[in-house]
Amino acid sequence: MHIKKQLGFSGLRKILSKRFLQVKDTRDTGKVDHRLHDFFMSAFAMMYFQDPSLLAFQRKLQNSTNLNNLKTMFDVKSIPRDSQLRDVLDPLPTDILEKIFPDYLNQLQRGKHLQNYQFLNGMYLMPLDGSEYFSSNKIHCPGCLTKESSKGNVRYHHQILQAVIVHPDIKQVLPLAPEPIQNTDGTKKQDCEINAGKRFIGNIRKTHPKLKIIVTGDSLYSKQPFIDELKKANMSFILVAKPKDHKVLFEWVHELTQLGDGKSLKMADAKGRSHLYQWVNHVPLNGTKDADYVNFFKYQIVSKDNKITYQNTWVTDISIDDNNIITLVKGGRARWKIENETFNTLKNQGYHIEHNYGHGKNNLSMIFFILNLLAFFTHQILELTDLLYQKCRSDFSSRKEFWNQLRCTFRFMVFTSWESMLEQIIGLSKSIPP
Repeated sequence: MHIKKQLGFSGLRKILSKRFLQVKDTRDTGKVDHRLHDFFMSAFAMMYFQDPSLLAFQRKLQNSTNLNNLKTMFDVKSIPRDSQLRDVLDPLPTDILEKIFPDYLNQLQRGKHLQNYQFLNGMYLMPLDGSEYFSSNKIHCPGCLTKESSKGNVRYHHQILQAVIVHPDIKQVLPLAPEPIQNTDGTKKQDCEINAGKRFIGNIRKTHPKLKIIVTGDSLYSKQPFIDELKKANMSFILVAKPKDHKVLFEWVHELTQLGDGKSLKMADAKGRSHLYQWVNHVPLNGTKDADYVNFFKYQIVSKDNKITYQNTWVTDISIDDNNIITLVKGGRARWKIENETFNTLKNQGYHIEHNYGHGKNNLSMIFFILNLLAFFTHQILELTDLLYQKCRSDFSSRKEFWNQLRCTFRFMVFTSWESMLEQIIGLSKSIPP
């Protein structure tokens, strides 16, 4: 079965290996039992198979057969102990790991898959949102955010700002390198999502200087300081704007609509529902003297019995007309993909993103988060590009059943490659009666 070499498992694994080998090893060479590469790749394999016990099972395979799947599939020459893995990874930097995200994206671009995500005028939709991935009343590190209850109890937690490239008509999402929302030494004021967002915009523009981007986000982002950062970075936006956060904006919209400057479009669907689109171009975002001018649009779904079942409002820098209003609403609504297709999948569909694989005293928690996200990214690419993976997955009714079979097979049988394991599973599934 044909597989695009660079976008198959082996090609993506080589990208990981290349970056892992670039991490500078400052350990005493006389006391080193395992390569840094093997620590990173072993941790990645745990995330890839969503199996915290993976290393122990592979050591058993090695003892019984003198071979193991970490070696044949992931190029791990020696398997570290779990505690040793945590101790070695904790002080290491995360910058090399962050470079793998653009590496993957470049491969998708070379393989002509990225262009399928172009949304409007060659631009890509990029939802932004923050999420918590660690929380404890006891375990903490210098980077932890803190929240004190009314009773004086302190909760320690980690948050990240995450962005993904999405398309309303494509299930798979393409994650970008996360931006940590964390405290730094010497800073009394806690970090926040909007500051992380500003850092992220600058970083993504340096990493992808020519990528045409439409940022989508909730009402937290539709304020002038953040919109000004987007303009500096030459990025467009579709941002939720709520009446309680933008009183002056909604007053202007109401007045301009009353004067006849507002436009509308109404459509009916097969279920008898009405879809109402309304918009006003060139409206001040707020009441300040130097207010940005934005374009406002509103969307409602009205049932047959005249009840509003969905409603939202957005601002954008893209001029709105009859030809693009429906597309812009699809772009605004696609923001949910970072909640459902990304965070919900990572937290509830087997990735255990909130599982404490190890918190450490420095960077361990973030390293595990990034490796987990890279495993998710790898799976998304295989779903898009790998015919063998798609065929194997189609033989199982649910994602949970599919990965249970992969874990079981990986634990007890040794294969020469990832592809040979998939072929074995396809053969097994055909021989088992339904």
